[in-house]
Amino acid sequence: MPTFTLECFQNEFLPVGASEVNAVLTVTAAAAEGDEARAAPGGAAEVIIIDTSGSMGGAKLRQAKQATSAAIDCIRDGAQFAVIAGDHAAHVIYPASPGLTEANADTRFEADRAVRALEAAGGTAIGAWLQCATELLAGVAGINHAILLTDGKDEHEQPADLERAISAATGVFQCDCRGVGVDWTVAELRKVATGLLGSVDIVADPAGLTADFTAVIEAAMGKQVAEVNLRLWSPHGSQISFLKQVAPEVSDLTPTRVSVNPLTGDYATGAWGAESRDYHLAIRVNPGAVGDEMLAGRVTLIVDGQPSGQGLVKAIWTDDTARSTKINRQVAHYTGQAELADAIQAGLEARKSGDIDTATAKLGRAVQLAAAAGNTETAELLAKVVDVQDPATGRVKLKAAVAEADEMTLDTRSTKTKRIGR
Repeated sequence: MPTFTLECFQNEFLPVGASEVNAVLTVTAAAAEGDEARAAPGGAAEVIIIDTSGSMGGAKLRQAKQATSAAIDCIRDGAQFAVIAGDHAAHVIYPASPGLTEANADTRFEADRAVRALEAAGGTAIGAWLQCATELLAGVAGINHAILLTDGKDEHEQPADLERAISAATGVFQCDCRGVGVDWTVAELRKVATGLLGSVDIVADPAGLTADFTAVIEAAMGKQVAEVNLRLWSPHGSQISFLKQVAPEVSDLTPTRVSVNPLTGDYATGAWGAESRDYHLAIRVNPGAVGDEMLAGRVTLIVDGQPSGQGLVKAIWTDDTARSTKINRQVAHYTGQAELADAIQAGLEARKSGDIDTATAKLGRAVQLAAAAGNTETAELLAKVVDVQDPATGRVKLKAAVAEADEMTLDTRSTKTKRIGR
């Protein structure tokens, strides 16, 4: 099992009258020697959800079946698994008997045969697919994960149906979502991925599905700890402005709070392997006078129900401007990275609606932020949507013609961040 540590980075000095305290929390899970060898069979469950609606015909379905077969091969012996084919309903195509089955050479072969027999027909009801996965995984102990592939919009059910399905699946399994082609909706899959602590990405060319699916399943199989929470205490009269994961990508955890007591709440971070993640915490407190000190927050890392590290968020009010105006570099960096994601999404939405001025301003700001942070990957994606005239000032011009796949790639990857050096 990995060894967990929690570090807290902040400038605790605030000017008189200030009320918001910011900190960046770094959680690291370091692999112990021999961890890989001791990665026990079982203790994990995987559900692969593949869209087989009518629009998936032809090359997309051929590549999706190949990718699903490759993913099945990555499920380790002893893990539980199932495969769902989704159209306007959900169909468990393997195993034939209700529930999950244990992965071994024979069951992987049988599942592959079932996948190769799939044909495209029907509509798209993502909520129904998630509900089916929830029924399969409910009550299953361990690290539960699903991967969902679709090429279309959730057109054969009501938005409320999808909302209910996400709510029912929360805490039961994590879900990584992939959209193939350009006829699906980024916001729709982002809603699923965010609610179920997963990722969303585009695979514009179906030929890339196999590599992507393999990477996702291998990462899921590498998780060793099922449940890690950030438990946050803040004093009476305070308010949590937000708690966001900010690396390796931005994800707002604020709405996920589960109350422990009136002053304490848990924020789920999902399953972990050997990895490191950063979180930005902002707490609003009652302002103090010069010289006042207070504990604005206490963050306890809870690993599989046990405390495994603690960080203290402090506030000290001062009239020394040299102290109070110094912004902690981790906080400054991730504030910019969160603004970068917001600027990209707002800019693309304005571009779609024909608001050229807003789109130019927002995407220009995104270019400026990406350049300042050294986020070259995002900068390269932005350059496919705007002509960059001056990255330092954010002066850009919208491109007259943009490939839809390039626009969707920028949107889906807008939340991926460049990590700051220690």
